[in-house]
Amino acid sequence: MKLMIASDIHGSLYYGEKMREAYLREQADKLILLGDLLYHGPRNDLPMGYNPKGVIELLNGMKHEILCVRGNCEAEVDQMVLEFPVMSDSMILYLDGRMVFATHGHLFNKGNLPMLKEGDVLLHGHTHVQALENCGDYYYLNPGSVSLPKEGNQNSYMTYENGCFVIKNLTGGEIGRMKL
Repeated sequence: MKLMIASDIHGSLYYGEKMREAYLREQADKLILLGDLLYHGPRNDLPMGYNPKGVIELLNGMKHEILCVRGNCEAEVDQMVLEFPVMSDSMILYLDGRMVFATHGHLFNKGNLPMLKEGDVLLHGHTHVQALENCGDYYYLNPGSVSLPKEGNQNSYMTYENGCFVIKNLTGGEIGRMKL
């Protein structure tokens, strides 16, 4: 199974379309979205191509491909317009016998860990900063941001296949990888 993981679209139709192109190019089985889909948030500038209604249409057109968690910018009104569940704070994935706790990152993060056992994975967005870290007892992974990268990062997403997480820029260029 191949997964594509993305976070923090923040209402950018321009980057949302780039993400969809990457998803089609990757030929992934599912797209996991780690929140902050439609609204740019009060701390962020407007991303290029800010068009939440266009992002709604784009994502609803992919609704059978998407698994999603709620970001700190999601509200009940977002669930009213999106045709796939977006209001869960987390999801649990089991990948090759390893538990992956997927969340946005504003509730659970390296400073407030969920219940993890040794070798589990904490996967979240929120910071807009890519991460592939072995933290000793667990792994911390972050795909970065599709539309508003921070700390000099590129616009990015992540793939998972055969025990390997790979961060890529939106044209598919590899930024980093971690084999678990």
